[in-house]
Amino acid sequence: MEFLIISTLNGLSYGLLLFMLSSGLTLIFSMMGVLNFAHASFYMLGAYSGYTLSGLIGFWPALVLAPLITGALGAAFERGSLRKVHVYGHVPELLVTFGLSYIVLELVQLIWGRVAVEFQPPPLLQGPMFTLIHHPADGMSWVWGAAGALCTDASAASVVCSPFPATRGFVMLTAVAMMGSLWWVLSRTRTGLIIQAALTHPEMVEALGHNVPRIFMLVFGLGTGLAGLAGVIGGSTFVTEPAMAATVGSVIFVVVVVGGMGSLAGAFLASLLIGLLQTYAVAVDASVLDLLQALGMTLSATARESSLIKLTVSQVAPILPYLLLVLILIFRPKGLLGTREG
Repeated sequence: MEFLIISTLNGLSYGLLLFMLSSGLTLIFSMMGVLNFAHASFYMLGAYSGYTLSGLIGFWPALVLAPLITGALGAAFERGSLRKVHVYGHVPELLVTFGLSYIVLELVQLIWGRVAVEFQPPPLLQGPMFTLIHHPADGMSWVWGAAGALCTDASAASVVCSPFPATRGFVMLTAVAMMGSLWWVLSRTRTGLIIQAALTHPEMVEALGHNVPRIFMLVFGLGTGLAGLAGVIGGSTFVTEPAMAATVGSVIFVVVVVGGMGSLAGAFLASLLIGLLQTYAVAVDASVLDLLQALGMTLSATARESSLIKLTVSQVAPILPYLLLVLILIFRPKGLLGTREG
């Protein structure tokens, strides 16, 4: 039972981190129709900016300043480059953001090097948030923080302790707070009403005296700022290295497509689905052959000897999101909660 609980929480925390990333990309696409290929690069910039600032002013001020810096850089990019190629169609937009991703990668390697940096979370987030304790006689219980001597005592070898990291709990709390704030801004404030009106009726909004290009610039900055926030949290929780953008870059596009292009609710649902799917798959050591036999399927001797069938589920876990993407595109091209095709 403790394995199921911890795996579920790990999957939810990873899925919510993906939502923090994909929400900014979804917001930009729904407003501007731009698939920003450099979105994961802003995630990386947020992580490295947070690493540098945390060494100068501490983690908590860096958690505020790094997303602001990343958002400002995103707004400047939209104002100085993306806006100028927007009139030429989607292909130039894709190419300029694709080129930006390589520029950011090279700059990161020049400034911070090619190896991972040690981005430590603050003392408050170091250690477990809580610990599940499975005692053979007393059953399962839990305590806040570390369990102490109960889990380290050699005489308690039969006691199983499963800690849940505080950093992952912080990811979940931040993502939920961000989702609530984003929903409130877009649906309950005048600024959000203007943004939604500019999405569907930009000419009318401009006729009412609002600067639509400036609105687009602010939305792009907001989306990249959310990626920067995810970068600070993800970089301190997992690893901060030049390959981190490539690691999550393709997955967030899977999230956006599976959830539905331009749908924040769909991105949230797809993020949780993919997070849980990968987390459970990584923890399964059974082979594909074992799973097929458990389902009652009979295979020929030749098929049972196939190296592909002998792969474990944990080995094929990285391709599962892309398999889900293919299935969604075949059976529901508009995504889980999307309204537009493709």
